Amino acid sequence: VGTGVASMITCSIEGSILNMGYVIAGESVSSGFKLQNNSLLPIKFSVILDSLSSARAQGQQQLPQFLSSPAQRTEVVGTQNLNGQSVFSVAPVKGVMDPGKTQDFTVTFSPDHESLYFSDRLQVVLFEKKISHQILLKGAAREHMMFVEGGDPLDVPVESLMVIPVFDPKHREASSRPGPPSPEAEELRPILVALDYVQFDTDTPAPPATRELQVGCIRTTQPSPKKTVEFSLDSVTSLQHKGFSIEPSRGSVERGQTKTISISWVPPADFDPDHPLMVSALLQLRGDVKETYKVIFVAQVVTGP
Repeated sequence: VGTGVASMITCSIEGSILNMGYVIAGESVSSGFKLQNNSLLPIKFSVILDSLSSARAQGQQQLPQFLSSPAQRTEVVGTQNLNGQSVFSVAPVKGVMDPGKTQDFTVTFSPDHESLYFSDRLQVVLFEKKISHQILLKGAAREHMMFVEGGDPLDVPVESLMVIPVFDPKHREASSRPGPPSPEAEELRPILVALDYVQFDTDTPAPPATRELQVGCIRTTQPSPKKTVEFSLDSVTSLQHKGFSIEPSRGSVERGQTKTISISWVPPADFDPDHPLMVSALLQLRGDVKETYKVIFVAQVVTGP
């Protein structure tokens, strides 16, 4: 019975990924999904998180993800809470689904510190032996109400064991001197945006190379005078002279919303195709604090097939 029933269970989550989005560290957010029993039999189920499974606890010690190659990374359990509590939880964890009935589940994401790499895997097990569904749980947490998504990865997908400051030593030295803080001492968070302009035919202009960044404002349960996140990108005129078009270059984002910054690039007339173009601009976000991102644009022309 257990072998034939798994295919008779349907799940409301498409793609087997439940992304909980961004949460303020120390707060929680919940999301639901449904399983439906389409068989003619009652089905006993249980829900197991990989982070809590005995098999993982008894497994052999493995290299940390940041020391292994991408091809070797099979671990789906990412960053976990520092307080020892599960960052993801699900209810109910067991029960019986009657024929034709639907079971509602609630997943709660409760991160206790800032990280972009919270993850776990939820497995639905039937009759204590047959796995019917596997759902990857993902989430991110920030100390402040704003975030920027997009660009190319500049770091590893887990935390290392040491905190490395983003700003360089001379900025750190300047910030330690007496007197008012220097604007240069502010921490700059880097974002890399690579654009490939694909040229198929030298006689016909190709469409612009395009990328996107997402600026978001996280919904919070804490009282705050700031209801929006404002953003602005500098050096827009200089970027336009180098073939870039960025829209919008400034704006505001309401709580719980995101806004897309569309970036396109067409090589200017004086562009040397043998040398990729690299320019940067500062993206400022103002919410409960001010954050500055250094957006590094790397553009090149590539020949199509």
